Amino acid sequence: LGIAAISVFGFTTGIDDEDIPLEAQRQIEEGFEKAKEKINHLIEIYRKGELEPLPGRSLEETLEMEIMRVTGRARDMAGEIASKHLGMNNSAVIMAKSGARGSMLNLSQMAGCVGQQAVRGERIHRGYRNRTLPHFKRGSLGADAKGFVSSSYKKGLTPTEYFFHSMGGREGLVDTAVRTSRSGYMQRRLINALENLKVEEDLTVRDTDNEIVQFIYGEDGVDPSRSVGGASIDIDRIIADVKGGR
Repeated sequence: LGIAAISVFGFTTGIDDEDIPLEAQRQIEEGFEKAKEKINHLIEIYRKGELEPLPGRSLEETLEMEIMRVTGRARDMAGEIASKHLGMNNSAVIMAKSGARGSMLNLSQMAGCVGQQAVRGERIHRGYRNRTLPHFKRGSLGADAKGFVSSSYKKGLTPTEYFFHSMGGREGLVDTAVRTSRSGYMQRRLINALENLKVEEDLTVRDTDNEIVQFIYGEDGVDPSRSVGGASIDIDRIIADVKGGR
């Protein structure tokens, strides 16, 4: 049905699908200003020694966690405003909502705000002495100086925002390569360790010497590939398979 509809009406997307009205842009900018005011207030009370530390956290860790929370809410705010003004008839929204390609987060970054860039789960700290880039004052703890990208992809990033964004993207590439090698090596070791084990007709797990390793496979006899949450029978999945669903 979907293919038949597209063959009649057509479906395409372009750069103008990420356009939002000036009113929406103004609302997003106002939201960013409020977020920066909150961050500046947090920095001020931190430097005065009035910031209340979170349980088990130092003052520095508390400040970073609070700022990350504020920047996260700012990005969510920009995404909500952008999504509301794009509408459900927008081609990019249709692709994201239907699961064809992308997500609403991707779309909100294109139209609203890219958001806080993080390295190892924290705001960006490394760079020059007491500052991330020479474009900022020494000791600056503000949002812009620590990797917050308030621009959208459609609007275009500033040079400093682009640099911070590259740092976050580079970490993703490294993590992907490291995870692949680690998981691959783990799989290889498991295959070598378990290659002489098999499940007999009596459901016991035995090795090549016919010695019992487990009296029942997995101690419960449940095949993980055919179960959900430890239950060996999933009626909903069977019905979905019969109907051709996921």
